[in-house]
Amino acid sequence: MLDRFNEIKVESPVDKIIHQVRKLITTGELRSGDKLPPERKLSEKFGVGRSVVRDAIRKLEFYGIVKTQPQSGTVIEGMGIVALEGLITDVLNIEETDFNSLVETRILLEIESAGKAAERRSTDDIVMIQSALKAYEDQIAQGGSAVEEDLLFHLKIAEASGNSVLKSLMLIITPDIIKSFTRLNVCKDDRNKFTLAQHREVLEHIVAQNPTAAQEAMRNHLKDILDFSKRK
Repeated sequence: MLDRFNEIKVESPVDKIIHQVRKLITTGELRSGDKLPPERKLSEKFGVGRSVVRDAIRKLEFYGIVKTQPQSGTVIEGMGIVALEGLITDVLNIEETDFNSLVETRILLEIESAGKAAERRSTDDIVMIQSALKAYEDQIAQGGSAVEEDLLFHLKIAEASGNSVLKSLMLIITPDIIKSFTRLNVCKDDRNKFTLAQHREVLEHIVAQNPTAAQEAMRNHLKDILDFSKRK
């Protein structure tokens, strides 16, 4: 009998903002290309601090639902709405224990993304990757898990690759990666500084437009997580 009940989760203000935006997209009231109001006005409307709005936008961006462009504001993309629902779990019926397959798939996508990003990145791409890296650095400085900030950095690299399919595939598998990382306690605090240094190395090669070095740096960065997944 107990198995028929589900755990009740208390929503945070960030989650409530995300649900409002998602609902407006699914009902067609917000469409791809629409621009969100500034953080200050959203903060006043929601009755929350600007930091809460900023965190919500960061999560929406993480899932590809919005895109923040330097000096242009935050624009609805909408393509990530499916990824937010965990599409890959529903469609492919991936078992909870198949963490290794997720990691192997991610690594294939990541290495290719890093190489293409080094070849094709624009100045705006570099700004967005640097911003994601700063968010990761700030989160670990505050003692947080930084799982989402970590993956946002990688998603920005996929975006810089100029290959929309690579980015879409990353968005699709991301929710399941987050679940697995959290469940298996992959991102431990003692590895965060080491990971930060590796992130910086990958970015350095992308900025220098060295595809081979960027791919090798990404491969080395993900080696430990691949080894970890094989032990599970």
